[in-house]
Amino acid sequence: MTGLEKMVSQIVDEAKAEAESRVNGAKEEADKIVSEAKAEAEKLIEQSLEQSETDAANYLERVKSSADLQRRTAILQAKQEVIASILEKAYASLNTMDEKAYFDMIRKMLEKFTLSESGEIYFSAADLNRIPAGFEKEISDIAAKKGGSLTLKKESKEIENGFILVYGGIEENCTFRALFNTQRDTLQDKIHQELFA
Repeated sequence: MTGLEKMVSQIVDEAKAEAESRVNGAKEEADKIVSEAKAEAEKLIEQSLEQSETDAANYLERVKSSADLQRRTAILQAKQEVIASILEKAYASLNTMDEKAYFDMIRKMLEKFTLSESGEIYFSAADLNRIPAGFEKEISDIAAKKGGSLTLKKESKEIENGFILVYGGIEENCTFRALFNTQRDTLQDKIHQELFA
C-alpha cells in the first residue's frame, strides 16, 4: 500500500468514525424530538377529551410526520457534513505529499491530460523552485509519446498545486482543486456508498 493509499485509508477510517458519531447524534436528537412531540400530543389529547378522536389522531399524525421529517433532515445534514469533511481532508493530504509522491502524481496527470499538439506548461512559483532534476525532459518525453510537445515555462502561475496546460492560447486548469471540483459529485457518491451503504 502506497503512502497516499494509507493516507486515504486513514482519512476514510476517521471519516467513518466521525460519520457514525454524527449520525448517532442526529438520531438521538431526532428521537428526542419525536419523544417530545409524542408527549405534547398526548398531553393535548388528555386536555381535549371533548374533541373528536379523529381530530386528535390527525394532529398526532402531523406531529409524528413533522418530527420524522426533522429527523431525516438532521441525518442528511450530518451525512453531508461528513462527506464534505472527507473531501477537504483528502484534498489537504495532496498538499502534504512528499516531493517524490507529488511529482509522481504530476507525471500521471501529464500522461492523462497532455494533448497531441504543441503547448506550454506552467507551474506555481513553489513548484518551479523544487522541480526535480531531469523533470523538464520527462515532460517533453511524455508529450512526445502523445505525439505533441510541451515547453516548460519559467514564469509561474498563481496556483496552489498541479499545473496549467496552454494549447493554442486555451488554458486547461490541471490544479488539484480544479480536478477535485470536476469530480466532486462522483467523489461524494463514492464516499456515501463507502460510509453509509
